[in-house]
Amino acid sequence: MTATSPRTAVTVRVPAKVNVQLAVGEVRPDGFHDLANVFLAVGLYDEVTATPADALRVTCEGPDAAQVPLDRTNLAARAAELLAARHGREPAVHLHIAKDIPVAGGMAGGSADAAAALVACDTLWGTGASRAELLALCAELGSDVPFSLLGGAALGTGRGERLRHLEVGGTFTWVFAAADGGLSTPAVYREFDRLTAGTDIPLPHAVPELLDALYTGDAVALAAHLENDLQPAALSLMPSLADTLAVGREAGALAALVSGSGPTTAFLVKDEESAGVVTEALRATGRCRTVRTATSPVPGATVLPRPAES
Repeated sequence: MTATSPRTAVTVRVPAKVNVQLAVGEVRPDGFHDLANVFLAVGLYDEVTATPADALRVTCEGPDAAQVPLDRTNLAARAAELLAARHGREPAVHLHIAKDIPVAGGMAGGSADAAAALVACDTLWGTGASRAELLALCAELGSDVPFSLLGGAALGTGRGERLRHLEVGGTFTWVFAAADGGLSTPAVYREFDRLTAGTDIPLPHAVPELLDALYTGDAVALAAHLENDLQPAALSLMPSLADTLAVGREAGALAALVSGSGPTTAFLVKDEESAGVVTEALRATGRCRTVRTATSPVPGATVLPRPAES
């Protein structure tokens, strides 16, 4: 069976991300902020399956499926439309999202789905898009989408879409606690602007010691340099997150921070045993919708092997 057979389905697995550094500069004339954004892809995954259809359709399953839009505002649907338009075809595809990345949690779940949809549709339709073309389309869709395609570790500059691959010398273990409710990324940036109004905001740059810690795989050194300039804004909008961060630290996490724009909180831990202790402490608070353990870095959007066909 060929890749363009109407019976073919293509499934792409794509990871969540954590920002181990998110340095935010002043708002630009286009409304975005210049960033120094150090991404790590972590082993929490969505899967997007593309199958031929008469028209574009999106379905979703998973713990947060009810929160996922199924119309053309869904970023995966926009990705299919964008790729189809570039190659002169109709976006006639059914995209099914098996969602395991928290929705509106600051872990780039929507961006991940967009990257996965691009790869799945490119494979299904046989459009043969180059990696450079896919990355350019990702950048049109959103600041975090290019990293979802690449995975691993990277420094994002500009609004986060210009990526430089980073070498990582080991595996890092994390605990992620998803809070009840979500935070809108634009709302968090607006709160950042409010909180920093009238102050001198330095140009964002990656911290050399943090990059060194990634390169050597030193979790203790990495913990000493984790930072997120959006964290005060996220805590201002959802003050309960401060208590969650404190519980994780008291349970032995090497470091704790809000993941991206939140409200997921991320806890860097020494090993799996420490992860278990931190997980139990967070679950005992009753304030976390889910608590998950994952490692990083992991690969970006990946086409999964097809099941054996008879």
